[in-house]
Amino acid sequence: MSSDSEMKVDLMGHHAGRLLISGMLAMLPALSWSLDGLAADAGPDGPAQIAFASPNAPGPIVMVISGQTGPASYKTYASELAALGYYTVLLAGKDILNGEHTGEANLRKAIERAQRSPNAMKGRAAVIGFSLGGGGALYNAAPQSDLVSMVVAYYPYTLTWANNMDALVKRFRVPVLVMPGSLDRYHNCCVIESMQAMEAAAKRIASPFELVVYPQANHGFNLKTGASGEPMGAYRHEDDLDAWRHTLEMLKRYQALP
Repeated sequence: MSSDSEMKVDLMGHHAGRLLISGMLAMLPALSWSLDGLAADAGPDGPAQIAFASPNAPGPIVMVISGQTGPASYKTYASELAALGYYTVLLAGKDILNGEHTGEANLRKAIERAQRSPNAMKGRAAVIGFSLGGGGALYNAAPQSDLVSMVVAYYPYTLTWANNMDALVKRFRVPVLVMPGSLDRYHNCCVIESMQAMEAAAKRIASPFELVVYPQANHGFNLKTGASGEPMGAYRHEDDLDAWRHTLEMLKRYQALP
């Protein structure tokens, strides 16, 4: 774990990053890194994506998987990871968890495509998912230890496995961090009871798992704006910063920068 001073630096860095990104962009080569990233349509190499190269490329790979509303709300998050030094690829949650059961193959293709990028370091990818994408990260990323180093899931979709959490957790092959809000009742997709059942199932088989609960938080507590840029009423600044700190700690342990 980071020391208290390191944690303070992380929090300050995240806060400063949100304020300074626009200014930094003006000083960087236009094609190296930007808030918009480099978009690519779906094709034989994988699902649609938006890639964010680090200004210090190449960097370790981080795959970010959006919620149901799509990648737009998560561009800032992905770009901030890139600013730290990661080659960050943003995917749509519906491509990684869906009724067609193509998510595992789509994620594998996306990671393998990222590994071929000149902006990426060799090695496995960290995977961070939100809501629907969080469920996709748990179900389709955590089992792929040959390609994935760790999983972080913000308020993940768990409804499908709510009555059989042991089956989900037995798929885990990498360290997992889950961060829900206690007040989350959004379509009953991501309720705290399921997260607690997941933690209990992980303890039964000694799976490397951490649950960080935000008692006053609801679904989307880290999102300032929605898919169309509208303000999000669930946003909680302190919880957002704390979740970012925990995410950085996971990255330091399992997907460290060079």
